[in-house]
Amino acid sequence: MFAYLARRVLVMIPTLLAISAIVFTIIQLPPGDFLTTQIAELEAQGERGAAERAQALRAQYHLDKTPVERYGIWLIGLLQGDLGWSFEYDLPVNAVIGDRLLLSFVVGFATVLFTYIVAFPIGIYSATRQYSWGDYGLTLLGFLGLATPSFLLALVMLYLANVWFGTAIGGLMDPEYVDQPMSWGKFLSVLEHLWIPVLVIGTSGTAAMIRRLRANLLDELQKQYVTTARAKGLPPGRALMKYPLRMALNPFIADIGDLLPQMISGAAIVSVVMSLPTNGPMLLSALRSQDMFLAGSFLMIEATLIVIGVFLSDLALAALDPRIRLHGGADK
Repeated sequence: MFAYLARRVLVMIPTLLAISAIVFTIIQLPPGDFLTTQIAELEAQGERGAAERAQALRAQYHLDKTPVERYGIWLIGLLQGDLGWSFEYDLPVNAVIGDRLLLSFVVGFATVLFTYIVAFPIGIYSATRQYSWGDYGLTLLGFLGLATPSFLLALVMLYLANVWFGTAIGGLMDPEYVDQPMSWGKFLSVLEHLWIPVLVIGTSGTAAMIRRLRANLLDELQKQYVTTARAKGLPPGRALMKYPLRMALNPFIADIGDLLPQMISGAAIVSVVMSLPTNGPMLLSALRSQDMFLAGSFLMIEATLIVIGVFLSDLALAALDPRIRLHGGADK
């Protein structure tokens, strides 16, 4: 097992290096850069000396060097924890994304928790009571959740929350707490606003998880080992939980690689519609303005979380399913 873990960790290193090269190439593909756009705007306004100031900034942030040199400098900065400078905000990237990462994690974690808490009981109920009235009703709700656009649901929920509960439209807190340090009042304000984006973002994921869990569990319940367990008098609850449910969870364990970046990125379109101070809108803004260090940092953070998530999901699958052999080829 230790040798397997060591190999996986060693494989992660070249994988992240390859991803960093691809990310850097992608953010360099559009012609020009943030400073080029700023020069054009200043010259259109009649500003003098804009080109000279931009040239000094290019030299300061190594934008006048070759792409290979810029990549090396950027990579060394990443390894040292320096994510670069955000031209749009005129601040270090570390300072710009700090609060955004925290709020994005809060929204993402609450959404994942909501999805699992709601989806698993409903999925198990629908599978164990196939073609009942409850199964039909929950299936209808699942299809409605999958078919409803998230941005439309966001607009409806913003209106209902304001009319029924008096919650301020948009954002994750009341306006007076924006840019204020954390306090008990600010924490309660975040909780008051949090349920709306969690419900909106989690609806489609919950509906999809219900359908997948129901289908996987129905497939396992029809297998011979379940019939044998029932014939031997094993209690229904134990016969369900001990083997079929564990086997039906394999696809969800494999999805851990997607959960970690989702906790950080969230739904970008929903975040824009609801004015959420999360990473999605900032990433879109950075890509539009060609703020390369800010955009590249977001992409690298999410790529790193995907690599770590896949590693954790492989370990969890090996622990959950005894049919998975880490050294299956060597055992033959």
